Amino acid sequence: MVTVKITVYDGATTIGGNKIYVEEKGRGVFLDFGMNFAKYGKYFAEFLNERSVRGIHDLIHLNLIPKLNIYRKDLIPSDLDMSAYPKLNVEAVLLSHAHVDHCGNIALLDESIPIIASPMTMAILKAMRDVSASGIGSEIAYFSCREPVGDGRVLTSTKSKFYKGRDFICVGRIPEELAEFMCYKPGQESKNAKKLDPGNLCYVSDYDLSFDIDAYEVDHSIYGATAYILWGDSAIAYTGDFRMHGKHADKSREFVKKAKDASVLIIEGTRTSRKEDVNESEEVVFENCLKAVEESKGLVIADFSPRNFERLETFIEIARRTSRELVVTAKDAYMLHAMECVDGVCRMEDVRIYQELRDKRNRWEELVVRERWGDKYVDPADISRNPEDYILCFSLYDMKHLLDVKPNGGSYIYSSSEALSEEQEFDFQRLYNWLQEFGLKVYGFEMVLEEGKLVPSFIRGYHASGHASKSDLRWVIETIDPDVIIPVHTENPGWFAENFDSVVVLRDGESYVVD
Repeated sequence: MVTVKITVYDGATTIGGNKIYVEEKGRGVFLDFGMNFAKYGKYFAEFLNERSVRGIHDLIHLNLIPKLNIYRKDLIPSDLDMSAYPKLNVEAVLLSHAHVDHCGNIALLDESIPIIASPMTMAILKAMRDVSASGIGSEIAYFSCREPVGDGRVLTSTKSKFYKGRDFICVGRIPEELAEFMCYKPGQESKNAKKLDPGNLCYVSDYDLSFDIDAYEVDHSIYGATAYILWGDSAIAYTGDFRMHGKHADKSREFVKKAKDASVLIIEGTRTSRKEDVNESEEVVFENCLKAVEESKGLVIADFSPRNFERLETFIEIARRTSRELVVTAKDAYMLHAMECVDGVCRMEDVRIYQELRDKRNRWEELVVRERWGDKYVDPADISRNPEDYILCFSLYDMKHLLDVKPNGGSYIYSSSEALSEEQEFDFQRLYNWLQEFGLKVYGFEMVLEEGKLVPSFIRGYHASGHASKSDLRWVIETIDPDVIIPVHTENPGWFAENFDSVVVLRDGESYVVD
């Protein structure tokens, strides 16, 4: 019998940071390779980051990435000896979706390691890279090679005229528009601009892997989320992040039905730490947010997770029903362009674009967003004159633009996840200061005094989690009925052990050998 080994290098007891290596016959694949925010947060904050000029040096020494010899050679400074760390024969990363806690450390991996993903995830990754500021962590779809300076301890971007694109293996159809989008960086036509040297694109059925792979779209708070079944000597199912209460819950159920032959189930458990098992749905969110907009006077601000396009579509419909216009940022519009390259759906028909007051525009905005939808831009002065006509899609980081809109009252709807850390609680204090400054009525949370400090208290019904409830997790496990259950992406793996037999609770770095 061939031995299959599953090693959870990260994400075993934290929400996010999944890095799960499945190996057979000396060859293997990673299930996700995400950034672990819980670990990063021990050392870094918004204005305290790892030093990009030192490559992966800081991350290795702080144990923020696994000590493995699998990373890009150009990110290894001369004073970092990788020879003592194990080498893995990594054939690919099976990426479940484009949230940073699942994909954020892929940028560090050796350039020979391709990404297996859905067409929508590919498009989102590419768009994220196009609009990002410089930094190693953003270089997933393509990257700028580094070269040593002086004695090699400092690394800097090369003078090369090319960005290097990573190879992608697609689990679905690759439309011509998507292929073109993956191979083009806006502005590369300019004489002195760096060009994109794209990686290879192919279908998973055309790529030689140690496992046969079946991919299934699942319901999550970002489009393109994918669950996988790996077929080798044993069948291993991996949920990624999923839920059963969104618009596409039927897709999650279809995956569960197909996974009944799996002997090992690697399953997320984000919500197992919650004391109460709240019944959530996107329908409830729609009704509550619609009611809030209907009773609002003046400007409405909708705040929801970046790349939560299902929620964006919810507010497009709310805007239509309330005779308002939905206004998104230019980055949002560019992302919607990327999605259209996959499914052909133009989501910009009933959407306007906020015109930031700035001295210059990025090339992706000038050549794509303005080229396609230049007539959809709305000036902050126009919003200020008729605030009752608009819903602004702004987050905390966009609140500074309210100084140009100058709303006098109105409403703010928080339709995103709850604060999970003390730093996020500080963000809510800052957010609340902005909302008070402009006299905005708040829906979705309130600030309450606990132990002498103000902290956010969240009001149910304005947000639906991207993750399965405990009752849904129970249904999934009982339906699949696997021989072995391995929980990940959870702060409470003990919940699985308390409720099911054959649960294997692994810590980071621990392995399980499939009999």
